Amino acid sequence: MRTLTPILCALALTACGETGKPEVPLPTVDELAADPARLEELRPQCKLDRAKLGDALCNRVAEATRRRFIGDGKVPYTPSKEVPKF
Repeated sequence: MRTLTPILCALALTACGETGKPEVPLPTVDELAADPARLEELRPQCKLDRAKLGDALCNRVAEATRRRFIGDGKVPYTPSKEVPKF
């Protein structure tokens, strides 16, 4: 009886930790940046219900949006060859 109680407690705690549904892998930032339709679908959802989608996914959506807008940041500034006339 003494060894049965800790074993039953361990089994009960293990069973409580399982959610019953498999984890779905989150899309990467590069995948989201390459798929603008999916990105535009997720942006309003993150604004309306961030708790439901999760911080990890919404942070990736924000980073993918930034990358699509700004780029990778490696493009150097190239001023025009003509002098502006004021």
